[in-house]
Amino acid sequence: METVHTLFYFIVAIAILVTFHEYGHFWVARKAGVKVLRFSIGFGKRLYSWRKSADDTEFVISAIPLGGYVKMADEREGQVATADLPHAFNRQSLWKRFAIVAAGPLFNLLLAVILFWLVLVIGEPGLKPILGPVAPGSLAAGAGFVEQDEIISINQKPVITWMEALDTLLSQALNGEHQLNVEVKTQDGAHQLRLIQLTDADIDNPEQFSQNLGFKPWMPVLRPVIGKLFEHGSAQVAGLQIGDLIISADGQVIKDWQQWVDYVQARADVEIKLVIERNEMPVQLSIIPHKEERDGKSIGKIGAGVDVPKDFMDGLKVDYVLSPWDALPVAFEKTGFYVTSTLKMMGKMFVGSASVDNLSGPISIAQYAGQSADMGLTAFLKFLGLVSVSLGVLNLLPIPVLDGGHLLFFTIEAVKGSPVPEKIQMYFQQVGMFLLMSLMIFAVFLDLGKLFPH
Repeated sequence: METVHTLFYFIVAIAILVTFHEYGHFWVARKAGVKVLRFSIGFGKRLYSWRKSADDTEFVISAIPLGGYVKMADEREGQVATADLPHAFNRQSLWKRFAIVAAGPLFNLLLAVILFWLVLVIGEPGLKPILGPVAPGSLAAGAGFVEQDEIISINQKPVITWMEALDTLLSQALNGEHQLNVEVKTQDGAHQLRLIQLTDADIDNPEQFSQNLGFKPWMPVLRPVIGKLFEHGSAQVAGLQIGDLIISADGQVIKDWQQWVDYVQARADVEIKLVIERNEMPVQLSIIPHKEERDGKSIGKIGAGVDVPKDFMDGLKVDYVLSPWDALPVAFEKTGFYVTSTLKMMGKMFVGSASVDNLSGPISIAQYAGQSADMGLTAFLKFLGLVSVSLGVLNLLPIPVLDGGHLLFFTIEAVKGSPVPEKIQMYFQQVGMFLLMSLMIFAVFLDLGKLFPH
């Protein structure tokens, strides 16, 4: 069922993004007087088609939902009726052709603005940016951060939620800021400045940057009470029940849930002797955590979850919401940030200064689609916005086959005063197709490597 759920939201995401992209081409082509023969979402066998009249655009939904296309009247691709020749794409002025091709990726960037605006207006729930235990030897520890510091602003930019704080730190770093001035409110209410000093090595890999930072959100202490049991898990087999309070493990007093999790994870396939409290009576049990591989390490798991009180997170929750008017410039700012961040990361991967592990293939994107949908509407909209930015930027790259490749040929045509010969265009399109397919295959292998680590 999880696979079906993931696949469903992946198809929904792709359908929205592709439809908007192709609609950009379609809308500008129609405005420019070009005849559009077919507007297709997906490739391959037609599942459904509709047209207003025999001479109008055919709208098609096809079997393979991994893209789409807009087919225009064009003498280079087939015979065009005499009456339609003035409306053929190849007979339009250079600037009309340029606008039609550029419209697809630009509509993706416009979609990103709309999606980020919606997220800001609906309101994005989050946690207050309060720090949990600071990792020893991390950038945060070196800057003097301590547990329960609440981040107020970063380089004088106010932040409200935990994710906004992390995004701002990363954006400042990717923009070349090697000094991050972080204003915090300490546990006793005093406002202080913490200075994070960054090197190029700290920011070349976003995932590594997050680890080096040493930040994690603060959480109140949870009592070690069983709140959930998974079918056939070690906890169920051992006889643990919902509501059991763990008192000790191998004679060591267990004070909170995190201590219990750490104890279990360090004892894969090792018997643990427990004392629990059930109905105000002590009970002795033995449990053997099963072994699970994670990031190349063996950890113990028992198949149980903690009992979380209903009001547990009430004091930590906050909504980041703006008025429709105030949200507009912020949505443009967010889109601009993700565009520049994407370009910078692509550039760093191209010259080898950033890890190619930052690439996401279709498997990873499908997983993110399902996970974001599980988190709620705003998370899914934000995911769509991020992928729409990536799709827009990727299509603007000057690679033949992509929209950016056609724009490159048009730019050359504008400079030299005549079109690039079709044989040369065809050759570079074949090269571009090879590079694009190689990149996709490589991204799939990276995805599989993440799914099945050695």
